[in-house]
Amino acid sequence: MLGRFHEISIATADIRASVEFYERLGFTQAPTTDTWSHPYGVLTDGRLFIGLHQRKAPTPALTFVLPGVASQLSTFEGHGVALTVCRTGDEVFNEIGFLDPFGQAVTVLEARTYSPVDRESREVSLCGYFSEISMPARNFETARVFWEPLGFVATDETEDPYVHLAFTSDHLDIAFHRPRTFDVPILVFRDPEMPARIAQLRDDGIRMSESLELPRGLDPDSNALIESPDGTLLLLLHENA
Repeated sequence: MLGRFHEISIATADIRASVEFYERLGFTQAPTTDTWSHPYGVLTDGRLFIGLHQRKAPTPALTFVLPGVASQLSTFEGHGVALTVCRTGDEVFNEIGFLDPFGQAVTVLEARTYSPVDRESREVSLCGYFSEISMPARNFETARVFWEPLGFVATDETEDPYVHLAFTSDHLDIAFHRPRTFDVPILVFRDPEMPARIAQLRDDGIRMSESLELPRGLDPDSNALIESPDGTLLLLLHENA
């Protein structure tokens, strides 16, 4: 229903600082098109695509590409989706947007806004393997009812390493956590060698977040939080091999 995952769109006031931050983490820039009039860049680790937009917009937004999206409006309406953005027509770049029950922004575009990158998904960044974007939700069942018809399949709720409900799909995995765990979306990375990765990041001058605490029970020597210049949180989790 949503089409193919395109990027996690992030609004930034300083795109240069954001680009340099993700490059330091081992992400690669992707060639972008001239679709947007505002400064725009894309960084990828081969699996995760982060679209940096120097403009004011809901952030982060889960962005997908669905050719012919303008002809699918009735499908979204039938699912009970109330569009917050609807730019369609022969003379514009077709784009729609909506919010999930917890305020998470979703965008669907008619076409790609960047070109493919010659980088395999196994070429992970310094953060390790990108696992999912996890978002706060007050009620996991509400999340399940909303997201499964959109093409995501819920797994069982788990308490490891904190209470969350994960969803899988072909190109992007998502999850939902309790708002008391984090009250904002987080990018989650996992790796059996995460303690060594964290030590290397510190040696490289990457600062771990000092203003936010890790979920209870997570060892700060083996797990960490990084905050990007645009305010995005990256959670680095030590995963047993």
